[in-house]
Amino acid sequence: MKNLVKKLFTKEDLAAIAAAISEAEKTTAGEIRVSIRQKRRWRERKLSIEEMARREFHDLGMTKTKDHTGILIFLLMIERKFFILADEGIHTKVEETTWTKIAEEMSSHFSKKNFHQGLIHGVQAVGRVLSRFFPRKANDTNELPNDVHVQ
Repeated sequence: MKNLVKKLFTKEDLAAIAAAISEAEKTTAGEIRVSIRQKRRWRERKLSIEEMARREFHDLGMTKTKDHTGILIFLLMIERKFFILADEGIHTKVEETTWTKIAEEMSSHFSKKNFHQGLIHGVQAVGRVLSRFFPRKANDTNELPNDVHVQ
């Protein structure tokens, strides 16, 4: 089995996605992470993509943000699935349909095999939503890394 992550994302692509995260977070108190996984682990074989995203959210320390304003874009490459997961602080203000719309836009890019641009679009769209509901505060700190988590 070829490594789809290395095949579909160059180091430059991953750096561009990380830069998009940094740029998006300049206008929001929210924290955006992107995690790309090649395939499931054996113990995850019966989990849904949402359950996997929830575990990844927790494993990346995203539940520990001050205002619970973390959001994860999680990709499972071999199965061609992804999920956008927002923390509880975001759910109080943003409807789930918002993430569904962004996911549909990302899927449009992915269907054309334009994965890194789809992720950049998703990060930018999430950033716009977060900046509207959770504008950056004067004392805001970057609580989570902006790099793309790849496994």
